[in-house]
Amino acid sequence: MPRAGLSTPAVVSAALDVVDEQGAGALTLAAVAARTGVATPSLYKHVGNIAELRALVGVRVMTEMAERFGDAVIGRSGDEAVTVLMHTYRDYVREHPARYAAMPADPLHDPAVVEAATRLLNVFLAVLRGYGLDRNAAIHATRCLRSIGHGFVSIEAGGGFGLPQDLDETYEQLIRMFVASLPRP
Repeated sequence: MPRAGLSTPAVVSAALDVVDEQGAGALTLAAVAARTGVATPSLYKHVGNIAELRALVGVRVMTEMAERFGDAVIGRSGDEAVTVLMHTYRDYVREHPARYAAMPADPLHDPAVVEAATRLLNVFLAVLRGYGLDRNAAIHATRCLRSIGHGFVSIEAGGGFGLPQDLDETYEQLIRMFVASLPRP
């Protein structure tokens, strides 16, 4: 019988705590078991294995991102929506760098996380809808937007920008460059 108060969502929350405190590489069933105060075999009542737990963590992270990004851009359009999306993206990663690192690299091809990944993708596509891009062009633009955001925040989270120039100014330049590349409706 499962331990009272322990459920799959509670196990995922404990896993996120481990990730937040120790990094994505520290996520093990033993670490989550210690966090929840149960023996490792007790977790198998809630998750099948570490791969399933990693997928559930990825789903939770992408769901958080989709909700946060969607809330930030709702009621906005065009350049303003892109700018707000990019700032919200950066803010999320600054607040949760290890959690962000725990996301699967190619979630649209993983059946365990594709639904959450699609929700997140749809936020980006909705932001770009006002530019009149066809589906293919919107996908290319989304990839560019993700690459800019991911590249910058990953380097920033890793402490890779060692020069003294203002990172906010650099990020603003990246956003302006991307926005300037979009067609004017």
